[in-house]
Amino acid sequence: MLFNSIHFLAFLPVVVILYYALNYRYRWILLLTASYYFYASWKVEYLLLIIMSTFIDYYAAIQIHKHRDKPQTKKFFLFISLLSNLGILVFFKYFNFLGNSLHVLLSSTGFLLEIPYLDFLLPVGISFYTFQTLSYSIDVYRGDREAEKHLGIFALYVTFFPQLVAGPIERSTHFIPQLRQNNLLRQENISAGLKLIIWGFFMKLVIADRVSIYVNAVYNNVEYHDGITFLLATFFFAFQIYGDFAGYSFIAIGSARLMGYDLMTNFRRPYFAKNIKEFWGRWHISLSTWFRDYLYIPLGGNRTIKWRWYFNLFLTFLISGLWHGANWTFVIWGALHGLFLVTYTYLSSKNIKIPGLPSILLNFMLVGLAWMFFRANSVSDAFLILSEVFTNPGKIYIPSGPDVVTPFYAILGILALLIIEVNQEFNNGKVYLFDSKNENVRILAYSSMIVLIILLGVFDGGQFIYFQF
Repeated sequence: MLFNSIHFLAFLPVVVILYYALNYRYRWILLLTASYYFYASWKVEYLLLIIMSTFIDYYAAIQIHKHRDKPQTKKFFLFISLLSNLGILVFFKYFNFLGNSLHVLLSSTGFLLEIPYLDFLLPVGISFYTFQTLSYSIDVYRGDREAEKHLGIFALYVTFFPQLVAGPIERSTHFIPQLRQNNLLRQENISAGLKLIIWGFFMKLVIADRVSIYVNAVYNNVEYHDGITFLLATFFFAFQIYGDFAGYSFIAIGSARLMGYDLMTNFRRPYFAKNIKEFWGRWHISLSTWFRDYLYIPLGGNRTIKWRWYFNLFLTFLISGLWHGANWTFVIWGALHGLFLVTYTYLSSKNIKIPGLPSILLNFMLVGLAWMFFRANSVSDAFLILSEVFTNPGKIYIPSGPDVVTPFYAILGILALLIIEVNQEFNNGKVYLFDSKNENVRILAYSSMIVLIILLGVFDGGQFIYFQF
């Protein structure tokens, strides 16, 4: 069930109304049922994977907590949790990628090995809910929380429908206690939730899905385009992926807020970052902090010799790239960000910094360079694009037919986004019209945004980019 579908627009109000109609002790049953229905609407068979993962981690965490004074037993049950979750993830997401890579490697040495290709759909959101359950098991192992004894509450933590398939990746220490709260119907929650949902739909339908028309036309036909077209398409893709993923996050956070739940902030105007470190403190925050807490710090973080510190940074981002997808383009994207961060860290240690607006522009260009690999259909396409950018500027591609207005509408949407975010960035997070003390002004502002969504939005049911991860 896509957020940008009639199905969801009918589903969400029904769930919210029933939620407040029920006694709070039984709301977990409603939300768990709704969440299973939400996920099963894609492919009911893959619901079994979530249920299996839920039972394994529920049991493993109880055993870890029960044997907290027996280190070897604790490690055994943590190993069971890690092996089962990562095993499922690797099998469904990386089996074909690893098999093909191994086949190519062995073929280059003259050794032929036929590895079967498994033809199945990737379970939606598997990377997200896998990391969410892993963090729970690790937190119990570390003693950061006790094992959750209520199976239903834990199952709801794993499958809560607003953030099930693309985050934010919630921590059990933050979210599970909320699932026991008696959330009362409050106007401020309904108002805040609806505002976030409207803003999310604007980012998805008016910006992401509008610019995707141009981006797809260029990146899916690289042999027909020149350097300046690739630059424009990459610029558009930077806002496509931001509008798509941040839009999803805002809708998810807003949907949860309607019921009084507080999900963590996942995006904070990332393209205003002055350096790559700051960028990752603003972009996909729930994932970047997950890798920090469960990979980078356990590797030693910066509490080690300098070369090992740089290695820890680079390896963390390399694995982050692989997390995004089973393709070498994502690995290179992660490696580039790792290289950027290591370089920034080294220059900072020498007190070499670029001030103000130039630093924001430089950082945006570096992020855009990495986006070329992220969006390209293959590594060869990515290098062809780079070659064209530096050797053959050519002419800008202008669509024909009904799509001729696409670049114009896309630029309008991006300008609207930038105007609002400039205001937020330099006005303590507030936007004059949307945060006006005058209720009529606020209503007019959000009504105008709804009108823009209707007039400029693309309503073709386009899937969210991060669903494939």
